[in-house]
Amino acid sequence: MTATIETEHLTKRYWRREAVTDLDLRIPEGQCVALLGPNGAGKSTTLKMLVNLIEPTGGRALVLGQDSRDLDVSQLRRIGYVSENQELPGWLTIRQFLDYLSPLYPTWDRDFCEQLLTDFDLDPKQKLKQLSRGQRMKAALVGSIAYRPKLLILDEPFSGLDPLVRDEFIDGVLAVSGEEGWTVLVASHDIEEVERLADSIAILNRGRLALSESIDDLRSRFRQVDLTLDPDSGTQAPPPPSWLQWRQENGRARFVDSTFEGSESDYRLKLGQILGADPVRGAEIKSLSLREIFLVLAREYRLSNSHLETASKS
Repeated sequence: MTATIETEHLTKRYWRREAVTDLDLRIPEGQCVALLGPNGAGKSTTLKMLVNLIEPTGGRALVLGQDSRDLDVSQLRRIGYVSENQELPGWLTIRQFLDYLSPLYPTWDRDFCEQLLTDFDLDPKQKLKQLSRGQRMKAALVGSIAYRPKLLILDEPFSGLDPLVRDEFIDGVLAVSGEEGWTVLVASHDIEEVERLADSIAILNRGRLALSESIDDLRSRFRQVDLTLDPDSGTQAPPPPSWLQWRQENGRARFVDSTFEGSESDYRLKLGQILGADPVRGAEIKSLSLREIFLVLAREYRLSNSHLETASKS
């Protein structure tokens, strides 16, 4: 499948601090991918490099088949970009703002623009400075997709939006991108909203790619497991590394397995092989939401970061 975005060892360094390090990421055409991570993980820096708002220190990013540093006007016209900190000319009405933009894009679709205004319940006579945060985000989105871009990049679009406006925003993006077959890359830490929108996720941890996987595959391989153990069975073998957040107390154990596969009955046999058949009296296996999986991974990354910091000081 053709890649709309492909990065190779993409790096951005500010003095002695690396905001993004050696990033290899591939986003196929027509996919919606969520770029996740805590504040400071490098999400916004990555997006800005993709649209040439800042230049990489090392590596490269191919966007629509072109090196991001060489994107010209004709290629930028095929990209829509909406950021939570996007400045809009507050003295203009929505109509004046869109009329200002339309001549810049040969593919601007006036009928489509009018339909978007209706769908997002925006009054074109209102001045931008009079709009709520949610309305401004909607107006920015209309201005970024009325020319039918091939790639839509959203940087923290849900930040500060109330639940109703978030739903309307996501429904609008889903409807339009699905019909048009666009590629969408959205950076966010709002996991529940991303779960509705994205096909795949990529997680950044301190500027490095920690994981890139489809949401379906991620859900299929993560399970929370609660064990009932025989307290008289003695010491069991240490759990394998794929068993995350292992806790054991009073004949009970709980962990999250990141390599679940097959049926639950087959998995119970596997548990017996790892721990020994006698100690395991019972096992409850539970699927996890994307939010629950992300929290498990975030805790693991934090623990790993803490160990690295300790090692670097010793």
